[in-house]
Amino acid sequence: MRKALLRLFVITGVLLLVGVGSALALRLAIGNIVVTTDGGFSPTTLPKHEYAPITIRGHGRISTVDGTTPPILKQIIFFFDKHGSVVTKGLPVCTKSKLVATTTKQARALCPGAIVGTGVGKAVINFAESAPIPASSPITIFNGPRKHGNPTVLAHAHLTQPAPTTFIVPIEIQKVHDGRYGYKTVAEIPKIANGAGTPIYGRIAIGRKWIYKGRKMSYINASCPDGHLQAKGQFTFKDGTFLQGTFVKACKGK
Repeated sequence: MRKALLRLFVITGVLLLVGVGSALALRLAIGNIVVTTDGGFSPTTLPKHEYAPITIRGHGRISTVDGTTPPILKQIIFFFDKHGSVVTKGLPVCTKSKLVATTTKQARALCPGAIVGTGVGKAVINFAESAPIPASSPITIFNGPRKHGNPTVLAHAHLTQPAPTTFIVPIEIQKVHDGRYGYKTVAEIPKIANGAGTPIYGRIAIGRKWIYKGRKMSYINASCPDGHLQAKGQFTFKDGTFLQGTFVKACKGK
């Protein structure tokens, strides 16, 4: 029990960014592990009391102080500001069954209208009998079927190293009532190369606009009633390490 408790490290970082257009940045560190994240959204000038379309972008890197391979990331939870909304009306839906065993090119061709975000993920594969093998894949975020009445996305990646493998991660966008936060997502990170792979970097941009029955629609929308939008990230590693960071991004209401 004592050993388990010693493995549970908690650190909370809060960074308030002033000035419209500044980048969101946060560095979390405990022991040998370092998680660095950056991100933001555009536009940053938004209505105070109505929703307007935005695109969100972010990236994160996992590293260590001594340069060794970090522990394996197991789960990522994000909480998002209640002054936002996700709209899927009229947006095509992609299903997991369509994406099974597909390359990135094939997946995007099968469900082009359901794509709401793209990015890239990188990992390192450590086999006992060989040197570390770098691996990377484009990431595609598809609008998925609703679950419990909530929107979902399917995160798709296809690695070619050490062997061709397709990963599909379903993520429910849950509605919550948690102070500043109105939405929550939980992503369980799949095993890479039967557990020999360690995720080290990810970058993503999410935003989609379309026309439905003559109306302009947007996947992600936000308002700016009090000068900032806020999010919280929680990172759980296989060895029990837990890191938490709060992001506060300035916006300008109009």
